[in-house]
Amino acid sequence: METLLPGMVVGFREGLEAFLVVAIALRFLQRSGRGDSRKAVWAGAASGLALSFAFGAALFAAADALGGAGRAVKLWESGASIAATLLVGTFIVWMIRHGAEMAGAVERGVAAKAGGLGIAFVILAMVLREGVEIALFAFAGTYPLAGIALGLVGALVLVYLVFASLVRVNLTAIFNATLVYLILQAGFLLGYGIHEGLSALKDSGALDPASPLLAKAFDLSTTILDHKQGPLGLPLYALVGWYSRPEWVQFAAQYLYTFALFGYWAASAARRRARV
Repeated sequence: METLLPGMVVGFREGLEAFLVVAIALRFLQRSGRGDSRKAVWAGAASGLALSFAFGAALFAAADALGGAGRAVKLWESGASIAATLLVGTFIVWMIRHGAEMAGAVERGVAAKAGGLGIAFVILAMVLREGVEIALFAFAGTYPLAGIALGLVGALVLVYLVFASLVRVNLTAIFNATLVYLILQAGFLLGYGIHEGLSALKDSGALDPASPLLAKAFDLSTTILDHKQGPLGLPLYALVGWYSRPEWVQFAAQYLYTFALFGYWAASAARRRARV
């Protein structure tokens, strides 16, 4: 359950962006009298989806190829998870910079490509970006596919209802709320990857148990804030990535990364307001 909710939010957020890209492109082509190019949009979307699945499968296959267990695999998964969450950070920065002008970006990209092949590549790139992000989050956070699938279905239903004019929702508010959650989860997964890496190094004997790197920032594992079974800690673990017994290096990395992304978001918003 603790990984189902994050998976649903990730699937919903990234699915919402991907489905909006397709819907905006289809509507723009129809409105501009280029309805015959809509097949290129569907081809690009299908290709982006297929490549996203291939990328995700490759990530998990690499872990399985190492044997699926043992310290070496644990170290590899820790390193890969840290790299994945840092890469996710670049996607989050892109969302912060361009999320407010998604419709314009999609329409400009489609308008600039006169031929069907060019349009297909534009849509492929946009859908693939969202698919790769889902794959990275799923790999780093080991989110169950059921949660991601539920989020994707929810996003698809919402986009259909919005573009069929059956519901009116504030998409900006939804994007902002889910972006907050993605930033929190990205920070948590970075900290978790560091924690697992330190644990593997200690178990292998490469790191002395008395090493300062293993020093705990605090230990609340015997209180209601225990992230594994505490009545308050467990929901906080699922919602905001709370960890009740972090190493100092894990704690510092997680929250510096998290607050750096929030700070960049606030600064970007302030710059946009200043230009208005």
